[in-house]
Amino acid sequence: MRLNSKLCSFVLLPVYFFMFVYSALTFIPWYFLTNAKKKIEMAKQVKAKPVSDKPGSPYRAVSHFESLATIDFPGADTLDKLFEHSVTKFGKRDCLGTRELLSEENEKQPNGKVFQKLILGEYSWLSYEEVSLRVDRFGSGLSALGLKPKSTIAIFCETRAEWMITAQACFKYNFPLVTLYATLGEEAVAYGLSESGATHLVTSSELLETKLKNVLPQVTDLTHVIYIGKKNIKSSEYPAQLEIQNMEAVEELGARPENLEKPPSRPLPTDLAVVMYTSGSTGRPKGVMMIHSNLIAGMAGQCERIPGLGPKDTYIGYLPLAHVLEMTAEISCLTYGCRIGYSSPLTLSDQSSKIKKGSKGDCTVLRPTLMAAVPEIMDRIYKNVMSKVQEMNVFQRTLFKLAYDYKLEQIKKGYDAPLCNVLLFKKVKALLGGNVRMMLCGGAPLSPLTQRFMNICFCCPVGQGYGLTETCGAGTITEGNVV
Repeated sequence: MRLNSKLCSFVLLPVYFFMFVYSALTFIPWYFLTNAKKKIEMAKQVKAKPVSDKPGSPYRAVSHFESLATIDFPGADTLDKLFEHSVTKFGKRDCLGTRELLSEENEKQPNGKVFQKLILGEYSWLSYEEVSLRVDRFGSGLSALGLKPKSTIAIFCETRAEWMITAQACFKYNFPLVTLYATLGEEAVAYGLSESGATHLVTSSELLETKLKNVLPQVTDLTHVIYIGKKNIKSSEYPAQLEIQNMEAVEELGARPENLEKPPSRPLPTDLAVVMYTSGSTGRPKGVMMIHSNLIAGMAGQCERIPGLGPKDTYIGYLPLAHVLEMTAEISCLTYGCRIGYSSPLTLSDQSSKIKKGSKGDCTVLRPTLMAAVPEIMDRIYKNVMSKVQEMNVFQRTLFKLAYDYKLEQIKKGYDAPLCNVLLFKKVKALLGGNVRMMLCGGAPLSPLTQRFMNICFCCPVGQGYGLTETCGAGTITEGNVV
């Protein structure tokens, strides 16, 4: 083994020599072209300072020391106005995208278990104007079903385009939206629906036929269930007092002239927008009440930490929209004209468990520029890549480590390593589509090792957010230029 190591070092001598010459020749042009000095200065500058000399004084960002960011665009002081601003500015552009399901196959595993695999097509898109039309029709339909302004409506559904359409309709018609994780157990769902007093529920046909079967008889306030999907649900299998229909039927009801012509009761900045039930670290989930101005202020600060956010960006949505990080990230993207392609943890990459071997995962098809992640997912990516590295021969492993260490040193100096990016990290970067320019991480602390790995191998900065549902997402967030 020692002989192999020495032989490998000898074989790599030309590589070491080439890197030395390459670094020497490119130092001066790269120093001026990449603004390395400015990057280092920005990384070292004070980001926040205490607002007073008192012990325990809160810290505030120096960029907004006198007053916190409260709004993105003057006049857009409620969530419905934010979306209207986007529709006016980006009307014809792609807004929400969903992959077409071509077929489903059952694949038998070596251990005898059978897994369902999906074959998916391209993304089909709704423009901002098309989404706005569906928002108006669905909001109008909910009103026609008897939902009154300031009356709560719950959503218990997976992350998908219809979730965001429902949310925007509720924001516009002043229906406080109660959000419940699709992964919550039956007892927690029943508790959230009962405590919030929701009379209407939006869900998926899959959840309606599984988890909700035992939950709905326990919830006495509920009068209407709206499900997403084209399945025919047998109402006879559910409590008699419930009116059950699909989302398409509600939109058709709302599209009738006598309903659509009625103006919505628009919210004030102080009106309740969302009641978000947390997964709860202990005991039952807790409903966090957020008004429109809370969410807008939180997103105003968040958007300032994403440089160049705009219509050229594509965001991939796969985390639970019932989590404040994902919901605010998506609304922020819509505010600036980005398009959002929907995914799931089971279809995210080519290697994801629901993707049939040889088929493409969502990242490969969508090629997003922005995405959010939790440390658990980033740690999983890190372990998967490093396990592949361990399977390489000693020469390939040494070459990977050499490139990794070289780029790490360049990043610390404020530079980059474009040759390493093209020759070695291109395949790693392709796991997330090859186009990601920034990732936002929250939900738990991210280890420095994993953050460095994402910076180096995926060639993009990782912004870490720290906060609570009660702070409408990120209370603090790192800048993308941190080196």
